[in-house]
Amino acid sequence: MVGATAWGTTLAVLLARNGLPVTLLARSAEEAAPLNADREHARRLPGVGFPPSLVVSGDPLALQQADLVCLAVPAQSMRANLAVVTPHLAPGATLLSASKGIEIATGQRMSEVLREGAPGHPVAALSGPNLSREVAAGLPSTTVIASADAPLEPLRALFHTGVFRVYTTEDIIGVEFGGALKNIIAIAAGIVDALGYGDNAKAAMITRGLAEMTRLGVAEGADPLTFLGLAGVGDLIASSYSALARNRRLGELLGGGQTLETALLAIGATAEGAATTPAALHLARRLGVEMPIAEALHGILYGQIAPGAAVASLLQRDPKPERATGGAGQGG
Repeated sequence: MVGATAWGTTLAVLLARNGLPVTLLARSAEEAAPLNADREHARRLPGVGFPPSLVVSGDPLALQQADLVCLAVPAQSMRANLAVVTPHLAPGATLLSASKGIEIATGQRMSEVLREGAPGHPVAALSGPNLSREVAAGLPSTTVIASADAPLEPLRALFHTGVFRVYTTEDIIGVEFGGALKNIIAIAAGIVDALGYGDNAKAAMITRGLAEMTRLGVAEGADPLTFLGLAGVGDLIASSYSALARNRRLGELLGGGQTLETALLAIGATAEGAATTPAALHLARRLGVEMPIAEALHGILYGQIAPGAAVASLLQRDPKPERATGGAGQGG
């Protein structure tokens, strides 16, 4: 497991609870030492003990015997982290992205980054309504593992437990876009909460946001039905309503008048939607896909418009049918 993030640590613990030998790769020996000594990640997951089969290392050589290498790192650092571990990958090892984002520099999904950086390795993605603390606490949860070239049943069996139900699909495009784009809408939902606009407005923001997510994903080749599943609307609901969701919290802080910089400092952890918003918009413009909520959020993130004014601008858009018939680029 590459990345001693909250989610990376959670997945490492889950796999170890399943009786598997797991190495959690931290950034350095200095970061790994207290995790091994304390047998928990006191900063990210306090109170969640490490099973005996979980060890933490700062040396990428520890990955040389791994059949499966999961990467749970911030999306914008995926390529750099992959460059560190690629020389130490076993031939044929499967790479699984547990990160939710789009690379700003290229517009690539995480699986595309993995394929480009480590050619010849099967690639998969894991995504769904997976709040780290709830999964680590053993609360009932579900997820989706997607791949077009890795055997799905063995991957499902590794992660599946009595309280962590794993579904599979070959639509890795839809699963990754669902996980990445819902972060944008979760920020917008948090802004609606902060402004006190009520549940009707929040329901509208989430539903129209789901339409934007689907349009962009379909334009890139995703199955639209994937966005009605766990990796789409399921993840969107969890991230838009939970007090544990960092992107929703970012929206609350922005809606309360904080700048992006001060809000991220207050959260103290990565909120992927802040970087995904410009990346998604660049991709949408290239594909001719309309994303008015993402456009409005981009203006809020970068201080171009006040949150209340941004919501007002969305409400003042020209009326149109709820379901457009003109193709993936239509809607709003």
